[in-house]
Amino acid sequence: MGSMSLIHWLVVLVVVLIFFGRGRISETMGDFGKGIRSFKKGLAEEEKPASPPPPAAQLPTPPASEEKAAEPQPADKAS
Repeated sequence: MGSMSLIHWLVVLVVVLIFFGRGRISETMGDFGKGIRSFKKGLAEEEKPASPPPPAAQLPTPPASEEKAAEPQPADKAS
């Protein structure tokens, strides 16, 4: 009397399918699978050591003539 037979499990399965529908159960299981994959991916990323950033490219310095042209010239004060 205390154990569940195959007939009991089939009745429970039919009731669950009636309440939730086949599409809803498959959608839920798909979401569950995506969650597990995301969790595993997160664990794998956590174990990988962070790679150092690539060195920044050195920009060439402009010639001295361009530096002087870029500096603002002092204005003459007329009194």
